[in-house]
Amino acid sequence: MTDLSTVLNALRRPKILIRAARCGVADYRRERDLKRILRQSRVAAPGQAIGSLLAEETRLEATRAAGDATYSIQRHVAVLTALLAEARLLPPPVVSGA
Repeated sequence: MTDLSTVLNALRRPKILIRAARCGVADYRRERDLKRILRQSRVAAPGQAIGSLLAEETRLEATRAAGDATYSIQRHVAVLTALLAEARLLPPPVVSGA
């Protein structure tokens, strides 16, 4: 299984989207924002939330790349912000070594 940092580092998005998301992390409040972003009534565990956020971000990126008029840059930044913030909540990967 690929670890999350590898997945996040592999994302190729416009720099302005990433910068905006990084700025938003400071104001991110899990209880308030995650339910709204994922459109759920309760807050999911970080691992579950990340899976849902990655799926939504992939959908938004496809919409953006296609030039679809339904694309929402505000939603894309919110999802990327949540993804970055949720990734910080996960424990670091265990490195097995010799």
